[in-house]
Amino acid sequence: MASVGPSAASTQPALPSGPAVFKTIPYAFMLPEIVCGTWVWILVAATSVSLPLVQGWVMYVSLTSCLISLLLLLSYILGFHRNSENWKVLDSLYHGATAILYMSAAVLQANAAINSEFSTNAPLNYQLNSAASFFAFLTTFLYILHAFSIYYQ
Repeated sequence: MASVGPSAASTQPALPSGPAVFKTIPYAFMLPEIVCGTWVWILVAATSVSLPLVQGWVMYVSLTSCLISLLLLLSYILGFHRNSENWKVLDSLYHGATAILYMSAAVLQANAAINSEFSTNAPLNYQLNSAASFFAFLTTFLYILHAFSIYYQ
C-alpha cells in the first residue's frame, strides 16, 4: 500500500486564534454582528415601546445573540477550540439558527416601525424603530453570510 501523504485532517484550514480571528472570513463577521446587534438593542430600548410583546422578542433576540456571539468570539480569540472540527459545526449551527431568529425579530421590528408611524411622539419613535429595523435586517444578513461561508469553507 502506497503512502498517501498528509492526512485529510491536516489539509483542512486551521481555525484562527488570537488576532487572526479578525482577518479570517467568516470569523471576521463576528464583530460587525455584535456591533449591529447592539445597535438593535439600543435603538429599541430608546423608543417608547408600544408593542411590548413584539419588541420584547426583538430585544431578547438581539441581547441574547450579542452575548452568545461575544462569548463565541472570545473563545476563538483565546483558542478554546483547540482546532477541533466540531467548532465549525457548532459555529455554523449557531449562526444559522440565530439568522432565523433574527429574521423573525427583524420582521416584527419592521411591523413595530410601521405601527409607530402614527402614535404619540411619532417622528422620533418612527425614526428609532426604522433604524432598529435597518440594523436588524443588516444583522440578519451578517448571520446568514457567516453561516453559509463557514459551511462552504
